[in-house]
Amino acid sequence: MGKQLVISVMSKDRPGIIADITSVIYDIGGDLADLNQTVLGGYFTMLLIAEFEHNVGAKELVSAFSLIQSETKIEVIVKEMETKLEIERNCPPRETYLVTAQSVNRTGLVKTIGDLFYSFNINVIDLVTTRESEKYTMIFQVDLTSVPAIEDFRSALNELADQEDVNIVLQHNDIFMVTNEIISPSFI
Repeated sequence: MGKQLVISVMSKDRPGIIADITSVIYDIGGDLADLNQTVLGGYFTMLLIAEFEHNVGAKELVSAFSLIQSETKIEVIVKEMETKLEIERNCPPRETYLVTAQSVNRTGLVKTIGDLFYSFNINVIDLVTTRESEKYTMIFQVDLTSVPAIEDFRSALNELADQEDVNIVLQHNDIFMVTNEIISPSFI
């Protein structure tokens, strides 16, 4: 195998869409490396990385996806990776934290917190948000490696929480993983 491609797929959700997508990759000799998929508001979204021979590129892949027989339109974006996946995995952020924020829903909540991260040169690794009735919850996984003093960031978070009337918790990723680990039934 030679090149790794990042593939983004979106469509109205329906049974069989995962089979269709993975069949396209399999049929042209691709090997799945990493995949993340969810359904938001009835729309299927998938981001995946697959490895292909050098003769398979974005054009060939998009063409293969266009042949899927489906009552729902499947939109695909393909980009060749600049750095191999194995290299990226060997360099995880040293200081990964979770910022959990919850508030009454209103416009601009994610932007406001994102602006604070940007002001500290913080990279957001992962973000999940959900709205249930009027309660809006955000979970940011962030890399604080570039923050010289975590207490300064914590102080800025607390100030933002007070100004915006948002409940915010900052927690190291390792602590979160240990306290939220699923216990095997054999231990119960």
